[in-house]
Amino acid sequence: MAQSAKPTIVLVHGAFADSSSWYGVIGLLEKAGYPVVAVANPLRSVKGDADAARNLLATIKTPIVLVGHSYGGMVISAAANGEANVKALVYVAAFAPEAGESAGGLNAKFPGSLIGPDTLEKPVALAGGGNDLYVRQDKFHEAFAPDLPVAAAKLAAAAQRPVTDTAFGEAAGEPAWKTIPSWFVYGDHDTAIPPKLHAWMADRAHPRETVVVKGASHVVMISHPEAVAKVIEDAASAP
Repeated sequence: MAQSAKPTIVLVHGAFADSSSWYGVIGLLEKAGYPVVAVANPLRSVKGDADAARNLLATIKTPIVLVGHSYGGMVISAAANGEANVKALVYVAAFAPEAGESAGGLNAKFPGSLIGPDTLEKPVALAGGGNDLYVRQDKFHEAFAPDLPVAAAKLAAAAQRPVTDTAFGEAAGEPAWKTIPSWFVYGDHDTAIPPKLHAWMADRAHPRETVVVKGASHVVMISHPEAVAKVIEDAASAP
């Protein structure tokens, strides 16, 4: 990829989503002069998804700011390990695991998540073992994106990409946030990952900056792209 005076921003979407969730943020970052790449996260397993992201990172010769949303935080925590050109990690309403922790285990640590048996569709069995998980379309707005217009949430619910139960249950390895500076941004009305969990994970990681967006849901990058882009730019411009 072409050389640039600014770091490349690499965006990793989370479960029940795709790279379109970053469109608002991408536009703002590109307007500010940053090269941006949004990863197609397979959502199959933490290790496999991290390997897919790492393959892309290897093609980028500029410094990188690696950004993850939701389950994407599990992915960037693994993918950045050993990547010398990753200068910063940004967790956007994302899991920031310690070694041995899983997304599912973390999300049960504090009450408040609406993602669970009552909001998930019947698991879809996979030929190779395990199951695909979807959020029920009639629950998607409330559980995942309550600050989006109803019509936008309906579109996102219909187009959601499934994550495997294997990925949600897989234990993380040693996390990159221990050696790479981190930034956190999340909404105080996140109904998918409890805000108390976000605060706890951020406090543990000792980030350079933590921004709590008032009234924002789990999809803070869609409903408040300016706030999320600002944190990413802070990470990109940090010495």
